[in-house]
Amino acid sequence: MRTIAVCLCATLLGFGSALGHGNEAHGATPSWTFDPWVVGPLVGLALLYFLGTCEIWRRAGRGMGSRATLTFVAGWLTLAGALLSPLHWLGEHLFTFHMIEHEIVMAVSAPLLVLARPVGRLLWAFPRRIRLAIGHVMGSRHMRTAWARLSGGRNATILHGIAIWAWHAPVAFDAALTDVAVHRLQHLSLLATAIVFWWSVLRTSDRGLAAWHLFVTMLHMSILGALMALAPRVMYVAQTAAAPEWGLTPLEDQQLAGIVMWVPAGTIYAGAALVLFTVWIARSGAEGEGHDNARAA
Repeated sequence: MRTIAVCLCATLLGFGSALGHGNEAHGATPSWTFDPWVVGPLVGLALLYFLGTCEIWRRAGRGMGSRATLTFVAGWLTLAGALLSPLHWLGEHLFTFHMIEHEIVMAVSAPLLVLARPVGRLLWAFPRRIRLAIGHVMGSRHMRTAWARLSGGRNATILHGIAIWAWHAPVAFDAALTDVAVHRLQHLSLLATAIVFWWSVLRTSDRGLAAWHLFVTMLHMSILGALMALAPRVMYVAQTAAAPEWGLTPLEDQQLAGIVMWVPAGTIYAGAALVLFTVWIARSGAEGEGHDNARAA
């Protein structure tokens, strides 16, 4: 039964390749998006996680890792909501909503998925032979070295920053709006680099360094948002073209989008940096007190 389910997941993961819809026109009213290149991987991911969780609960007892399960569900739901709900449709018409969609993907879904650490659950969805083969590849020296370099604090921060600035360049952003394949690549690269970045922040970096990388990311995203909000002319022509239909001028739509990146998104990164910095100070103080007690003894 599990083998059949895994085969079904593989079919869903490849669903987009067979049924890609190209540059189809969007409807005239807010609606859900059923792009198979997005729906297939999302459903396949959820099914694999469900199968892996059931297998772990069967072996270790139901309820094992319930907090991680809830975190994954929250991350998956916010990601699906951003990419499939009417928010995505609105993002095709208003720059402001498109920016909200991006910030949910990068600043909400990505850290939740990282906190859930779903890789182990996903592996347990596969039959033993496949699971061991995948684990062997992932545990190889070359793979571990490559991941360590990629997810290092400085490299992950630079990679994520490059993706943000490159895709929010006016030419690239408008190209993503007019070409559905480029649009998919935009979302995929923003999500992938965000996951690498948050993995570095939450899993591999020292808390003090992690807070610094969050601060740097908040700073350059705020600068980018301010450039959009304070620009004296429209830079994103295609993305803001439909703004008059919603009672906004193209420049006002661009300004609102810039404010979304500047303030709410910046607040999330600044808040996370403050939390990690506080944890770092508390741990440093506790360690220092421990050393003092040891000397006194």
